[in-house]
Amino acid sequence: MEQLSPEQIESFINDGFVRVEHAFPEAVAEECRSILWKATGCNPLEPESWTQPVIRIHELGLEPFQKAANTDLLHNAFDQLAGKGNWLPRATLGSFPIRFPSLQLAGDTGWHVDASFPGDDANDYMKWRVNIHSKGRALLMLFLFSDVSDQDAPTRIRVGSHLDVAKVLAPEGKSGLSFIELAQRLDGLPKRAEALATGKAGTVYLCHPFIVHAAQEHQGTSPKFMAQPPLLPKREFDLSRSEEELCPVEKAILKGLRH
Repeated sequence: MEQLSPEQIESFINDGFVRVEHAFPEAVAEECRSILWKATGCNPLEPESWTQPVIRIHELGLEPFQKAANTDLLHNAFDQLAGKGNWLPRATLGSFPIRFPSLQLAGDTGWHVDASFPGDDANDYMKWRVNIHSKGRALLMLFLFSDVSDQDAPTRIRVGSHLDVAKVLAPEGKSGLSFIELAQRLDGLPKRAEALATGKAGTVYLCHPFIVHAAQEHQGTSPKFMAQPPLLPKREFDLSRSEEELCPVEKAILKGLRH
């Protein structure tokens, strides 16, 4: 059975993400891309029909997307990173931000950490929250359904930023911070190197829930197709357990509190 190597797991703890190549077949990515093209209402052969910098397609539970999310390699990686069996299989892949080459600014390229549980108003994502136990989220996942080069608006990732975010969240207890409250504190964190989530269609980036990341404008010629769903935990993370019982998500949080 294919699994993440010890080096990849160590990289996840220290850097906050691991890139999994060939996480699902390119043929499945092509099927998904075909469905998404139809959903956009754009013609892949007519760039003049690509009139918006971003088109967001909402949840799709069709079979190709389920296949992409549920390969043996990904299931093994979920066990390795979030704790054996401590995750819920994905039937959908969340929303799909499809980015097109455009002179028009997308307006959604700010640095942030994805929130994971609702605040006072579940319909207002800016009020959704993040806490030190990462309630409601085991991983952030970036599924690439098209080949993504440096020019194709790859997601920007601040390497190791999850360690800094843990320190920010720790004093806030169970209630944590809202999406916008946490976003407003990110400029005060230590400077970090940037990585770009590039790769062939079928690549998946498995990221720590606290990783700081951002979209960017598309400078290339081919639209970028991706999904960015959470992996949902089956039970809440417990940072009070012994070192031997901790999963890498928990180990990374504690590393952030100690560094």
